[in-house]
Amino acid sequence: MKIPTVLLLSLVLTLFGCSRLTLENYDKITVGMSYDEVTRLIGTPDQCDDVMGVRSCRWGDEKRSVHVNFVADQVLLFSSSNLK
Repeated sequence: MKIPTVLLLSLVLTLFGCSRLTLENYDKITVGMSYDEVTRLIGTPDQCDDVMGVRSCRWGDEKRSVHVNFVADQVLLFSSSNLK
């Protein structure tokens, strides 16, 4: 059975995805953005912890990641590691 090229390409893009965790998107994060604005930009975080009114969220893994700290639902601090 032959799989049409368009279907095959769609399957590959679905499996590997087009990650929104890029340096270009990271550069759009600014102090004061809301949690919802950040998640619309780079997607749902892989992990969040809430301690004493500070929500610390991480996107990515050990190889490349973005960390954002929110206070009162607004970005206060953010950093990245190995984004391209």
